[in-house]
Amino acid sequence: MSEAREEILGRIRSALADVPEGSESHVSREYYRSGTRSPAEVVVLFCERAADYRASVRRTTRAEAGGVLAEICAERGAQTLVAPAGLAWAPDGVELVSGEDLSPADLDASEGVLTGCALAIAETGTIVLDGGPGQGPRALTLVPDFHVCVVEADRIVETVPEGVARMGEAVRASRRPLTLVSGPSATSDIELSRVEGVHGPRDLAIVVVEG
Repeated sequence: MSEAREEILGRIRSALADVPEGSESHVSREYYRSGTRSPAEVVVLFCERAADYRASVRRTTRAEAGGVLAEICAERGAQTLVAPAGLAWAPDGVELVSGEDLSPADLDASEGVLTGCALAIAETGTIVLDGGPGQGPRALTLVPDFHVCVVEADRIVETVPEGVARMGEAVRASRRPLTLVSGPSATSDIELSRVEGVHGPRDLAIVVVEG
């Protein structure tokens, strides 16, 4: 943990020192209700919103996921992908190498990375990474120019409040930082000229696995 972050957290703890334990205010999230769409509609919405952000999105089944991942790699010309520990998916005929001990320079030189995600949010087309199994450290998904992310359909929630509520308990328990990704990395200068790949992958391929 950086010294600056520790100092900030220390000040927050000091400010809350006289607050009785368990008396935290409840944050109401009733301003937007989930459940207005069926699970199938939530998946469709996520795919549409992610595509709006210029991510490549494909839907497939568990049985065919390996083949779809292989097609994506072939289109990219990638024969080797970096992968984190605990990943449950693999492209057919593509070599996976561990990314646990790779330096940023090694990651930058790689052909791409394959990960899972903690969850995804349909309303915003966002994937959420928390560094858990199948995701790896943050650098793994921020440095390579090409990121393939497998999103299991049952991990897609409808709204941002629903996503925040679901991740809240895990964050408090593990203290892991979250990375929220809505499409490939992109930024615009004062003249609104769009530049991609400045602070993350230039290309994001999302594979939604159903069934």
